[in-house]
Amino acid sequence: MIATRSAFDYLSTTKRLSEAITRRGLTIFCRIDHAAAAKQARLDLQPEEVFIFGNPQAGTPLMNRDPTVGYELPLRILVWQEADAVQLAYRDPRELAGEFNLDQLAPVLDRMSALLKDIANEVRS
Repeated sequence: MIATRSAFDYLSTTKRLSEAITRRGLTIFCRIDHAAAAKQARLDLQPEEVFIFGNPQAGTPLMNRDPTVGYELPLRILVWQEADAVQLAYRDPRELAGEFNLDQLAPVLDRMSALLKDIANEVRS
């Protein structure tokens, strides 16, 4: 997992992340608010949210090659509050090549990796 610290507070970071994703023409399929779920269960959790997003044009060829990679797609970035810092983290998609039958699609994974890095860098600074 690749983690980086945001220079912004939690709300600003999540807003910037949402904007960075949509500005690139990607779809946010889901936002999972772990802290809200914890609150419903009467538990305390610092703010923590997973953004699940992507573009079927990028992910579909991977799933056509190995349908089980659908477990790892779409892409996601985790944002969480940790003491006085906000963190962002994601898994490098290039790691999927070794776990799934995707060696022939390495350029797609390279582009996904670069995309996640660009988004995280834009959001955090």
